[in-house]
Amino acid sequence: MLASANLALKFLLEVAALVAFAYWGTVTGEMPVSLLLAIATPLAVAVAWARFAAPRSKRRLPLQPRIRFELTVFTAAVLALLSAGVPGLAVAMSALVILNAVLLTLLGQWQY
Repeated sequence: MLASANLALKFLLEVAALVAFAYWGTVTGEMPVSLLLAIATPLAVAVAWARFAAPRSKRRLPLQPRIRFELTVFTAAVLALLSAGVPGLAVAMSALVILNAVLLTLLGQWQY
């Protein structure tokens, strides 16, 4: 049950990262730049994730580079939240990413 919950948490963190990038875009700059950033940034991250980290991707990175890629995306999302002026959400997301990474390691789930 813990393993399933941890994989669900990872998925929710992936979605939260996209939301963080979109929110960052909305508060960065003025229209139309903010609109462009709010759409383009999460879209670019989603495409990169689908190509390099998604379980069914034909171009999925090997394990160690993929872990670095995933943690880099989550770190960038946390930094986006900080930049957008929501440090509480940034701290919460950081804590959940750390918890998730520890559990992925302990439960041997990085392959998913």
